[in-house]
Amino acid sequence: MSEIVIRHAEARDAEALQHLYAQVPVYSDTLQLPYPPGTLWEGRLANQSPGRFALVACIDGKLVGNLTLMVEDIWRRRHVASFGVGVDTGFQGRGVGSKLLEAALELCDKWLNVKRVELTVYADNEAAIGLYKKYGFSIEGRSPCYAMRDGEFVDTLHMGRIHGV
Repeated sequence: MSEIVIRHAEARDAEALQHLYAQVPVYSDTLQLPYPPGTLWEGRLANQSPGRFALVACIDGKLVGNLTLMVEDIWRRRHVASFGVGVDTGFQGRGVGSKLLEAALELCDKWLNVKRVELTVYADNEAAIGLYKKYGFSIEGRSPCYAMRDGEFVDTLHMGRIHGV
């Protein structure tokens, strides 16, 4: 497989991000809704707030993954970030999620003064849970009926990682 290149998302990526999150297995594992309009990603990329970092993974120029890191803007929680991630179904299990997560954690640990990174993941998403544990995240709690997915309420796990602990 060719090299995975991580870079910041740009306005020209809106169409590729729309395609990524229109894939059933991708939006089913996120809080995204099906059938995202192109204007959704155009707007998100045009209106990036200072504490929001949208990263994309590309292979041979094709966008194959996205991770958006959000640093809290509340004064007493500015040491905390969370993120959402999606990987093209044709590239899952090939290290794309790992590369995106490594890049985000490097930003947090070495550049943004983020001490704690937290996330929410569907309790049945074993591949994602395994990935997060590999990078030092631990399960901190469970929320029953957290979100609706495909007509059913599903549980999520809350996971966190504290840098240097």
